[in-house]
Amino acid sequence: MGETANFVRDVLGEYGGLAQKALNEYLARESRREGVYRLASDYPLRKGRSLRASFCIAAARAFGATATDAVRSAISLELMHNAFLVHDDIEDESEERRGMPTLHRLHGLASALNAGDALMVLGLRPLLANRAGLGARVSWRILEETERMARESVEGQALELRWRKENCASVTESDYLLMTLKKTCWYTTIYPSRIGALIGTRDGMDLDRFVRFGFFLGGAFQIQEDVLNLAGDSRKYGKELDGDLREGKRTLMLIHLLASASEADRTRLLRLLSMSRTEKPPREIAWVRRSMRRLGCVEYARAVAHSLAGAALHEFQVAFAPAPDSRDKRFIEALPYWVLERS
Repeated sequence: MGETANFVRDVLGEYGGLAQKALNEYLARESRREGVYRLASDYPLRKGRSLRASFCIAAARAFGATATDAVRSAISLELMHNAFLVHDDIEDESEERRGMPTLHRLHGLASALNAGDALMVLGLRPLLANRAGLGARVSWRILEETERMARESVEGQALELRWRKENCASVTESDYLLMTLKKTCWYTTIYPSRIGALIGTRDGMDLDRFVRFGFFLGGAFQIQEDVLNLAGDSRKYGKELDGDLREGKRTLMLIHLLASASEADRTRLLRLLSMSRTEKPPREIAWVRRSMRRLGCVEYARAVAHSLAGAALHEFQVAFAPAPDSRDKRFIEALPYWVLERS
C-alpha cells in the first residue's frame, strides 16, 4: 500500500507540475491585463494536489493522447475547481484554505466573489484554445461536457445549502450520495476521465462508461475528506478541523449520528445545528465529536468509503478495459487505494 501511495504521489507531482507550469504562464499573462486576475490567481497559486488536472492528463494519455493534447483542458479544470472553492468558502464562512486565510477573509466578500467569477471566466479560454490542437468537433464536445459538469456541481451545492438552511433532520445516506455524485464526483473524477477519453479517442467512445467508476471513486474521496475534517492532521489538512460541524454540513457521520442518537440527544444536536457558525459553542462541538466516537460514526463512514473504493476497483476494469496497459492506466487504477490513505 505504501508503494502505491508513493507511485500516485509521484505521478501527481509530475503531471501536477506540468499543469501548474502551464497555469502559471497563463495567469501571468492575464494578470498583466487586469488587476482582478491577480486577485483571482491567489488560490491557483497556492500549493494543492492537482488531482483533477493530473487525472485528466493521465486518462488522455491512457487512451493514446499526449500530455500536450490534454494540458489546456487540465488547467481549465483547475481554474474552475478554484472558482468553486472561492465560492464554497464564502458560502461556508470558512476561515482557512490550503494553510492560509480564505480569500474573503483577506480581501472581503465582494472582491472574493468577483475573483471567483473571474476564475470561471479564465477557465473558459483554454477550452476555446483547444480548437487549434484538437479541432472544432472535439473542442465543442469538451465544452458540452464542461457545461454538464458545472451544472451537476451547482445542483449538488444547492442540495447541501438547502439542507443546512432548512436544518434538515431526515437526510439519508442515499441523499448524501446523490449530493456527492453531483457536487464532488462530476468534477473530481467523472469529468476528468470523460474528458481524457474524449481527447485520447478523439470522441470515439461512449463516455457514459466512466460514470459508475467516477461515482464510486469520487464518493470514497469525499467521505475520506469529511473524515479528515474531523480526524485529520491539522498540519497536513490545510483547512480548519471541525469546519463541517460548525457549518452544519450533512456528512455521512452526522447523518449516522442523527439516525443513532437518543431522542434527547437528537433534539440537542438539531438545536446546535440551527445556530450560525459563530454561535455554536466549542463545548457543544466537543460533545458532538464525543457522541460520534461513542456511536462509531467515523468508523461507519470509513467502512462505506472502503466499500465504495472496492466498487471503484471493479468498475475500473470495465471503464478502462479498452486502454492498453501503461503507467497512466496503472495510476488511475491506484487512485481508489490512494484516496483511502490520504492524511
